[in-house]
Amino acid sequence: MTYDYDLFVIGAGSGGVRASRISSSLGAKVAIAEEFRVGGTCVIRGCVPKKLFVYASHYAEDIEDAKNYGWTVGEATHDWKTLIRNKDTEIDRLDAIYHTILSNNNVELYQSRAEIVDKHTVKVGDKIVTAEYILIATGGTPVMPDVPGIEHAISSNEAFYLEEMPKRVVVVGGGYIAVEFAGIFNGLGADVIQLYRGEKILRGFDHHVQQMVAQEIVKKGVDLRVQSNPAKIEKTTTGLLITLEDGSTLEADAVMYATGRRANTDGLGLENVGVELKPNGAVAVDPYSKTTVDNIYAVGDVTDRVALTPVAIHEGMAFAETVFAKKPRAFVHSNIPSAVFSQPPVGSVGLTEAEARQEYGDVDIYKSEFRPMKQTLTLGSERAMVKLIVEPKSGRVLGVHIVGADAGEIIQGIGIAVTCGATKEQFDATVGVHPTLAEEIVTMREKYTGE
Repeated sequence: MTYDYDLFVIGAGSGGVRASRISSSLGAKVAIAEEFRVGGTCVIRGCVPKKLFVYASHYAEDIEDAKNYGWTVGEATHDWKTLIRNKDTEIDRLDAIYHTILSNNNVELYQSRAEIVDKHTVKVGDKIVTAEYILIATGGTPVMPDVPGIEHAISSNEAFYLEEMPKRVVVVGGGYIAVEFAGIFNGLGADVIQLYRGEKILRGFDHHVQQMVAQEIVKKGVDLRVQSNPAKIEKTTTGLLITLEDGSTLEADAVMYATGRRANTDGLGLENVGVELKPNGAVAVDPYSKTTVDNIYAVGDVTDRVALTPVAIHEGMAFAETVFAKKPRAFVHSNIPSAVFSQPPVGSVGLTEAEARQEYGDVDIYKSEFRPMKQTLTLGSERAMVKLIVEPKSGRVLGVHIVGADAGEIIQGIGIAVTCGATKEQFDATVGVHPTLAEEIVTMREKYTGE
């Protein structure tokens, strides 16, 4: 049978765009559908604007520190509208770049919602098209809980487009998005209360990272309250009244929830073709990103494997090579470097201490906590941490966890070493760059015996 396209991609985020252009370069005739803007969560309402907000919020601290380095600094104020306007300009620029990428790679763009009619047919806007293969790359979206008054709260999506900077903010959640936005609003001058129903923020991260980040964000002014959760939200003449589950109340100008995300699978027509979904609504796939329907694949956050932009990109490339280069490749979801742009930031790769002990039993721990050099001339009390987890028999480094300035930049290079199976002996044989935070990674010799 002859089809209109070899590949039809639903969703023009990072994974979908990469899969489409690589597939086209391999000779496939490709089309992609996007109902919103090209670029997906990361570019439009995720990691890119969030990182810009983090930069903006950190300037207050940098300006204060500058005085102790001899700079004469006048009164500094922040204009929220300027930040929003310049952020929007940058997003427009990136959106245009993605359009150019698709065009230059001969990928036809449909700026409409797409729905699967049968295993080879897609309804896109008011048009019906056919394709030999279909790729689902529709990403995820924030989940808002069923709390009375939840309509008065916002998610990270809306936080990027607030008309005014709220002076009192309650951030609900303990994951990386919640921690990052608590730091953003705090750095921009808001009074911030962060509520988390669990005992420790950053669930899934190494326990020393959890402890260090919680300690440092509190020192910077975030009122962190664990085992605390809203029961209802009410709008008042002066803002929002939040009643907690213990009966106490808080007042705020904005309540932002960052309590989880779900896959964007509603209305895609997956039930029309029998694509199996996981209990949480994500698309179930095999190691090669194939769904339960042979010619339909899925990559990125919609599969709920590892919800990171670079992972979606690698999954998209692996899909293209598997299907159109006829070189089956399963992307391995291990040793993935990641960063949390908290203040201070986090960089992690490999296993946490708990995961390593569960898998290997005894492990060697090397841990260093210190005051960064930049802080020595300032009034700041921020501390940094570097931690290595080592398998004793082979000496292989199983995990590296960093809290401190530029942790996200540092962990990229360390990720290469961990992926290559580098040993502690090889780390030790590497000359450190002095004076830097990163040199701690190759200078630790004493095993850590604490908890």
